[in-house]
Amino acid sequence: MKQKTFVLAPDSFKESMTAKEVCKAMESGLKKVYPDANFIHVPMADGGEGTTQSLVDATNGTLYSCQVTGPLGDKVTAHYGILGDKTTAVIEMASASGIQLISKEKRNPLITTTYGTGELILACLKHDVKKIILGIGGSATNDGGAGMAQALGVKFYDKDHKILSKGGGALAELVKIDVTDINPALNTVQFIVASDVTNPLCGEKGASNVFGPQKGATPEMVKQLDNNLKHYASIIQSQLGKNVATIPGAGAAGGLGAGLMAFTNSKMERGIDIVIQYSDLKNKLKGADFCFTGEGGIDFQTKFGKTPYGVAQVAKNLSIPVIALAGTVGKNINELYPEGIDAIFGIIPCAANIEDLLDSGFCNVERTSENIARLINIAQLKNKI
Repeated sequence: MKQKTFVLAPDSFKESMTAKEVCKAMESGLKKVYPDANFIHVPMADGGEGTTQSLVDATNGTLYSCQVTGPLGDKVTAHYGILGDKTTAVIEMASASGIQLISKEKRNPLITTTYGTGELILACLKHDVKKIILGIGGSATNDGGAGMAQALGVKFYDKDHKILSKGGGALAELVKIDVTDINPALNTVQFIVASDVTNPLCGEKGASNVFGPQKGATPEMVKQLDNNLKHYASIIQSQLGKNVATIPGAGAAGGLGAGLMAFTNSKMERGIDIVIQYSDLKNKLKGADFCFTGEGGIDFQTKFGKTPYGVAQVAKNLSIPVIALAGTVGKNINELYPEGIDAIFGIIPCAANIEDLLDSGFCNVERTSENIARLINIAQLKNKI
């Protein structure tokens, strides 16, 4: 009997397990039925939370931590990774400038800053990297990436030639941008920006109008912030010769997309596509008998760029069956079957409070994987596989 190969390529199960831990749980369950099988772990993510950890794990890289400026100016501990190739870094801007770092009552996009994200970039540059993968979801900011640029050496002046204060509210006073002292290492670094957001910087579908309210902006603040970003974009256009106002994705992360376009050599890609590429998923899938994937919740929205969808698309092209596990199984999952996911299994065994379910994630994935393996084995014995 041919020795089976299982490729395990899940996302994290948020607040329960990292993607690497999910891989271990899947293998533990499958091994109870297939103790001699080959197991290839490919921890995945879709560009959001967990991307740094997943890419570090998938490439045998190194995770680092450092103190940076949080969105309200206080110090926070943030993380970045150097991948196994030693030339590529990965950052989640939310680690330094994320909305989860601020309590709801203190959220104020007039003053929150991406300065800490710039400090994370500086930390990566010390490793002489040539590429930086930057996930830009989950921000607390609406400063157009000006804070990031300030950390990198860009100076923003008002009409009195005074340095602008941090935050989106100060951009109304912007008169001059001076890039003379921008970190020279940026000239040789390419930024790969992981974002599925296509919003422009300004206007009805811009950063302030669409994402401002969830960051604490009142209707009056939304209008102010949008006008400030329009002004910011006009200064960038006139002084740097770059049009960032209407480019799709410029409005991502409160306009951080625009800041990256203005001050770095950057291009935007879908998060899942980046992780597929840098984890070498396609090559690791070749010759596999089955691919297991999953994440905390799966429903019809999974097909809009979530990890199980991305994994399934690669496996489908190689004619490899895909089995997905999820903490919760939502509506209209039948829409996922034509996309390459062959079967979906929920892991929750009974009604329980959320804390207990999160704590028992490993056991639940392990048990579900074992039962799936038993089902595969039955079919094999019946000459169906």
